Amino acid sequence: SHRGKHLLVIEYFWTAGSLMTPLFAYLALDTSWRIFVILCAMPCILSGFLGVCLVPESPRWLISVGQDDQAMAVIRNAARVNGVDPDVVFHSDVKLKDEHVEESGFCDLLSRKWRKITILLWFTWVGYAIGYYGTILTVTRVFDADDVEGAETQGGTPDFDYQAIFISASAEILGLFVVIQTVDSFGRIPTQAMSYVGGGIFLFSLSMFAETADRHVLTGLAFCARAFEMAGSCVTWVSTAEILTTEIRTTGHSAANAMGRTGAFMTPYLVGTNNPIKFVGCVMLAIHLITAVSAYHLPESKGRDLGHTSLEDNEANGEEGKDGSEMTFRYDNDAEARRPASPGPIV
Repeated sequence: SHRGKHLLVIEYFWTAGSLMTPLFAYLALDTSWRIFVILCAMPCILSGFLGVCLVPESPRWLISVGQDDQAMAVIRNAARVNGVDPDVVFHSDVKLKDEHVEESGFCDLLSRKWRKITILLWFTWVGYAIGYYGTILTVTRVFDADDVEGAETQGGTPDFDYQAIFISASAEILGLFVVIQTVDSFGRIPTQAMSYVGGGIFLFSLSMFAETADRHVLTGLAFCARAFEMAGSCVTWVSTAEILTTEIRTTGHSAANAMGRTGAFMTPYLVGTNNPIKFVGCVMLAIHLITAVSAYHLPESKGRDLGHTSLEDNEANGEEGKDGSEMTFRYDNDAEARRPASPGPIV
């Protein structure tokens, strides 16, 4: 019942990175952009090292390659960390069994079963990437338009308003906190739709008033835009993993992420100083509305247990004709009921 909340907590580390970036820029960019790049790379290197040392290997993968003892050790340690006696739950009679899960490729994303969900996810991810990174670039441009344009023409380093940028970046803390408290009660789909609409409205307002409004007003608009963008993008990450079932999840999430990177790549050309700021605001509002509509038509995953489904199972049950807006799960307890008797418990 709290899966969404727990999956979103990790996004605080993303927000920490968002706050560190303007801080690093303030400390190093006037001295050397190379020092700035090195400072930004250090957390990535540290996290990679900690991931290798501290993150356990997937028990399912260990079983699939015949390393049952290592898989059992990981599971027993997880039980111990969660306050469960591993000697009671995973005693010597418990045997681990490799559960065959149908593999799938990229073409399966465009099959009749997954086509609609895939297209909606791609539109959502492209829109969320353009919206999130476009908001960051637009905020920077609004507060330092003259400096950025002068630096581009003269080859210098722009004098950014780091205080305003840092304040707007801190909005991600608020956006993430609010969505963590509401995602399991309000739902993934309404949260995404409302967040993208809210982000588009505040970004549009920021662009429209960029040349006339007081700096404090602009900071407030930028703060709200960043908060909504963070809320929507985080829930999109969680929702995608929940919508895509086991046999398609890795491929589908990777493809959606690639579409998001494509949107992020296009963003600087849209928000660049060659385009009038009001034009940018109008285009960004339209993109946010399209993103909200796409997310709104995705299936809701709040309250659903994550299970396994198979394309072969659906074909056998005559479900191949699904249009992609419905999800069929084969739950673990159902699979257990169909499993033949064995001499010991099977996990």
